[in-house]
Amino acid sequence: MGILNFFKEKKKEKKEKLDKVLTKDTIVLGAEAENKTEAIEMGGQLLVDGGYVPSEYIEEMKEREEKVSTYMGNGVAIPHGTADAKKYINKSGVSVIQFPDGVDFGDGNMAYLVISIAGEGDQHLKILQNLATICQDEDETKKMIKADSKEIICEKLLAEEV
Repeated sequence: MGILNFFKEKKKEKKEKLDKVLTKDTIVLGAEAENKTEAIEMGGQLLVDGGYVPSEYIEEMKEREEKVSTYMGNGVAIPHGTADAKKYINKSGVSVIQFPDGVDFGDGNMAYLVISIAGEGDQHLKILQNLATICQDEDETKKMIKADSKEIICEKLLAEEV
C-alpha cells in the first residue's frame, strides 16, 4: 500500500500525483542532526525547496512537535504542521530523511527515518494514515532505514501494494 492508496482516483491520475508528492529530490540519505528540531527543520526545508510550502510551515511543524510527539514507532517520526498550518500548504508533499545514527525524539525514542508531510485539505490525514500503516511493518521500515539508494525508499513508499 503506497502513500496515496487511500485516494479514490483513476490509476493514471494516481500515478501522476504520486510522482509529484514524493520525488528523489525530497529524499536525503545518510543525514545527521543534533536534535529533533534540526531534523524537523531539515525535512521542512525539503518541502520548501520542492515548492510544497513556504518557510512559515516549518515553524508550524516545530509547534506541532512541542504539543505532541510525531514519533510513530519502529524508528520513524512523521512531523507535520498544526491545523492552522493548512493555510500555508501550496500542494501536498512528502520528504524523507534517513538518519543512520538516529535522532532522539524524546522518551528514548530514536528516529532513523523522519518523514515530513504537508497535505492539502483532507489529503493530510490520508497521507498520515497511510504512512503510519506502511511504517507499522517493521521489516519494510528496516529496509528503508538501511537503504543505500533513494529508489528503495521510493519503491517502499510509493508501492501500490505491500
